[in-house]
Amino acid sequence: MLHRLRFIPGRLIQSIPVAFGVTLIVFFMARLLPGNPALALLGQRATPESVAALSKQLGLNTPIWEQYFGFLGRIFQGNLGTSITYQQPVTSLLAQAIPVTMSLLGLALLFSLVISIPLAALAAFRPGGARDLGVRAFTLLGQGMPQFWLGIMLILLLAVGLRAFPVGGYGNSAGDHLYYLFLPALTLAITMCPTIIRSLRSSMIDVLESEYVGTAKSKGSYGAALFRGHVLRNAAIPTVSVIGVNLGFLVGGSLVIEKVFALPGLGSMMINAIFTRDFPTIQGVTLFVALFVVVVGILTDVVYTMLDPRVNFGAKEQS
Repeated sequence: MLHRLRFIPGRLIQSIPVAFGVTLIVFFMARLLPGNPALALLGQRATPESVAALSKQLGLNTPIWEQYFGFLGRIFQGNLGTSITYQQPVTSLLAQAIPVTMSLLGLALLFSLVISIPLAALAAFRPGGARDLGVRAFTLLGQGMPQFWLGIMLILLLAVGLRAFPVGGYGNSAGDHLYYLFLPALTLAITMCPTIIRSLRSSMIDVLESEYVGTAKSKGSYGAALFRGHVLRNAAIPTVSVIGVNLGFLVGGSLVIEKVFALPGLGSMMINAIFTRDFPTIQGVTLFVALFVVVVGILTDVVYTMLDPRVNFGAKEQS
C-alpha cells in the first residue's frame, strides 16, 4: 500500500511553484482594492498629515516591489505580518479562525454524504421511476438556491420560527460549537448535495448494470449486503474526485455563510479585512485557502488510490 503513495512527495514539490504564484496573485490583487488602509482606519479623524504618517508606519509608502519581497521574506520566517484592523499577528488570528472554518467544512461534508448516499441509491435502483424523478427535482432545486438565501431561510424557519437553533454565534463548549454549527453546515451541505447525488446516481446505475453485480446476485447477495459490498464502494470511486473539487468551492461558500451566521471563522475575518483594506489579513486568509485546496487535491488522490487498487499515481510520475 505504501508504495502506491510514493506520488505524495512529488505532488508536494509541484505545489511549491503554485504557492509562489498564489503569493504573487494574492499580494497584487489585494492592492487593487480601492481606498487607502490608513484612511479607512482613521475614518473621520483623517487629515493629510495623519494619513501620511500612518501610511509610513504601515509601510504603505514604499515601492510596491519592496513591499512584496518583504511580504515574501516574512512568509519564509512563518510571519504573515500584523493585522491592520485587529492589531494582532495574522498567524494568531488564523490559529483562532481556522478551527471554526474546518469544523464547519467537516460537518457540512458529513451532512452532504448522509443526505446524498441514500437519495442517490433511491434514484439509481429504479431509474426513471417516481423516486428517481423526486430526487432529480431535489437536485435541481438545491442547485438553484443561493447559499446566503438558503441560510437566511433556514434561520427564519428553524431559528426564528421554531426556535430550535440559535440565529448565530459559536458558543463556548464543544457541544455548543456543534449546536451552533448545525444550521450553517446544513446550508452548505444542501448546496453541495446536488453534485454528489448526480455523480453517485450515474455511477450506481453503471455499477448495477455491470457483470460482477449480476454474478453477486446469482450467488445470493441482495439488499444491504449487495449495496455495501459491491455497489457503493465501486460507485464512490469517481465521486471522490467530485467531492475533492467541490470542497475547494465549499471553502469559498463558507466565507459568506460564516458572515450570515456570525461565525468567528475565516469568512468573517476576510470580509471585515476587505472593508478595512487590511492587506496582511486578506493575504493570510487567501494564502491559507489556496494551500488548503492544494492539500485537498493530494488527499483526494490518496483516497482514490485506496478505493481503486488499479490506480497508481506513483507509477505515472516515475514514467
